[in-house]
Amino acid sequence: GEATLLQALANAFLGGQRALLERAYNLRPDAGWLAALAARRDPAAVAAIAPTVGVPVRPALAERLPSAEAILAKIGPCQVEPKFDGLRVQIHRAGDRVWIYSRRLENLTAMLPEVVAAAPSQLLPEEAIVEGEALVYQPERDEFQPFQVTAQRRRKTEIAAMAERYPLRVMLFDLLYVCGSDATPQPLSERRARLVASLRTDAEATIQLAEAQVVSTPQAMWDYFALCVSRGLEGILAKRLDAPYQAGARNFNWIKLKRGIRGQLTDTVDAVIVGYFYGRGARARLGIGSLLTAVYDPETDEFLTVARVGSGPTEAEWRALKERLDAIRRPGPAPRVRSLLVPDVWVEPQDVIEIAADEITRSPQHTAGRRDGEPGYALRFPRMVRFRFDKAPEDATTVAEIVALYAGQHRQPTE
Repeated sequence: GEATLLQALANAFLGGQRALLERAYNLRPDAGWLAALAARRDPAAVAAIAPTVGVPVRPALAERLPSAEAILAKIGPCQVEPKFDGLRVQIHRAGDRVWIYSRRLENLTAMLPEVVAAAPSQLLPEEAIVEGEALVYQPERDEFQPFQVTAQRRRKTEIAAMAERYPLRVMLFDLLYVCGSDATPQPLSERRARLVASLRTDAEATIQLAEAQVVSTPQAMWDYFALCVSRGLEGILAKRLDAPYQAGARNFNWIKLKRGIRGQLTDTVDAVIVGYFYGRGARARLGIGSLLTAVYDPETDEFLTVARVGSGPTEAEWRALKERLDAIRRPGPAPRVRSLLVPDVWVEPQDVIEIAADEITRSPQHTAGRRDGEPGYALRFPRMVRFRFDKAPEDATTVAEIVALYAGQHRQPTE
């Protein structure tokens, strides 16, 4: 994996300074280019790496906590924003040229023509890199559509028809670079001010500024959370005011607080499919009955099992999923997969699905969080909610997040 490669390069050329290489790779994720730079054995040159227009930056990611009280205890007064459920996009502008990248660093430019058309007139700096969430918007109802609708815009065919049928709005929330200046080391409060100054917008514009406010009390945060939920949104993101933009990092600089449903976990889990079982009964004729899924451990760069998922997909989705998985089947587990269960078919740890569950339990069958002979953690009554092919395997829920959800699941405030 990437973590192993960066450690090897750091050991070989930079005296083990992995953090230095990680920062450079997150700002310019080109392993070949970075290896050549590291081979020069010049730490100063690696430290000087900055965002480059036209080259995607790995996105910052959020941790999770179960309550406003826990968030404020962790980071103090903070900025809160709506948590949108759309496509994470990074927009690069250099004059009239525009590039748009996904959270997996895929080039979406050709798929989002209305955003490309809007960027040169709406982004005031001649050179800029900004980040936001793209969502299908219904102006007549003044509401955003669910993720499944927005995901239709990722098609590579009938682009003009899809743009007319499912028009997008992009809600910008961060600025990473502007006119030769790397904004990532600056605190959020300064980046926000520069973002506001860099955008020309109005109520009908394709590109909008995501709203944000500073809160210092649990009641203020809960009030804003309730407002966002009443609008049909997932919840809120809380962000440290003094935090830099840490590309590629998942930490408590950003914390998500999502809507919960009584009798279920407050949050869903994003897990990687590592294999599947044939199934019995009616599923036997489909050739697939359940999925073996895993979460990610960034400390070891491994995928550890957390659930066997047998419900959620429709019959058509099971058939499509089997076809997709058979294209990446393996003779045995992938080198980074740790599993006690043996599925009928192993696959490359590539595809991410979102899973809902009733709770997290301790289980001797699963390897997530398993240490010193103690049982691991597992999802109880897991159900697939949707595919998350926009996420990389390393963007899956981490083992540490599973442990935190387990510790906090019985302390959830009721809505």
